[in-house]
Amino acid sequence: MFYIGLDLGKRRDPAAIAVVESVERGSAFQAPLYRTLGVRQLERVALGTPYPLVVDRVREIVQSDGVQGECVVVADATGVGDAVVDLLRRARLGCEICAVTITGGEGSRAHAWPGGGGWNVPKQDLIGAVQVALEKGELRIAKRMREVGSLVRELLDLQMTTKSSGAVRIGADGYGQHDDLAIALALACWRARRGLNGFGVRALPGVNG
Repeated sequence: MFYIGLDLGKRRDPAAIAVVESVERGSAFQAPLYRTLGVRQLERVALGTPYPLVVDRVREIVQSDGVQGECVVVADATGVGDAVVDLLRRARLGCEICAVTITGGEGSRAHAWPGGGGWNVPKQDLIGAVQVALEKGELRIAKRMREVGSLVRELLDLQMTTKSSGAVRIGADGYGQHDDLAIALALACWRARRGLNGFGVRALPGVNG
């Protein structure tokens, strides 16, 4: 199964795409003994690219050999992202569209979404999915991929700060760095590990695009 994380960035950040392949190796009592999450593709979409063209790029990836019919698009639905999720669903990509609204709260939860379903997920949970996958040796990142150096720097630069209100903020952009690739990867890893996080592995009703 391929999980395609899509971070839409901000005004000064490009959209980013991370393609992660989940492979289960061996089984006992119908439960995987070992799982690997291989990062197969990383890319940034040029800053200022119209969202319909971003959706077209996602379609190209989804329809490529080996991926078609075996994928989940995990899209950042925060802010303007809700409109892009609508575009993804209208594109009828033939795979699950998982809409994730990134929050500063605690605990992930499902919520109603026009035309389907979605999740509210704290940013710390998304980053935590990458950290856990790294600690468990599940995550494999090929060294020769384009943008891999940028991804590693983003992961190293991610910092956690606590605001005066007590809210926790995680990000690299406040320190002069981007975090778009890291968030795209985090979205993919979070969905790939959702069953292990206690949310089950089946798609929400109405989320198939």
